[in-house]
Amino acid sequence: MSLAGDYDGNNIFAKILRGEAPCVKLFEDEHVLAFMDIFPQSQGHCLVIPKNTTARNLLEFPADRLGTYFASVQKLATAVTKAFNCDGVIVTQFNGAPAGQTVFHLHVHIIPRYANLPLQPHHGGKPADLDVLREQAARIAAAL
Repeated sequence: MSLAGDYDGNNIFAKILRGEAPCVKLFEDEHVLAFMDIFPQSQGHCLVIPKNTTARNLLEFPADRLGTYFASVQKLATAVTKAFNCDGVIVTQFNGAPAGQTVFHLHVHIIPRYANLPLQPHHGGKPADLDVLREQAARIAAAL
């Protein structure tokens, strides 16, 4: 999918926002929902998605909402680094399929990094164990 196109209201993140698909939630307010990535590249890998938008990517998101959105991203990244005592953290966002985007609802990945551990593949494998994700989510929530 290219940068231009129509928003698909049946994408997995839209379904999660409507309560039609499950997630392991970290926090939610009137602006964002944060939850664990079902295909984590590292322990503690999570996502922050904006609510009340049909923006498929950053280029389509209203500029006047960026500050609030990225304040939530920063809040979660801080909690993740505290909860997992990681050596670094990737905060990343993809725009369009050629850039690596696979779900076309704006989202930011927060991925803890450890000096001597490689990242796991993001797709193609089996989803993570939900009990493990719940335990990790509890650690992050406690750090919030």
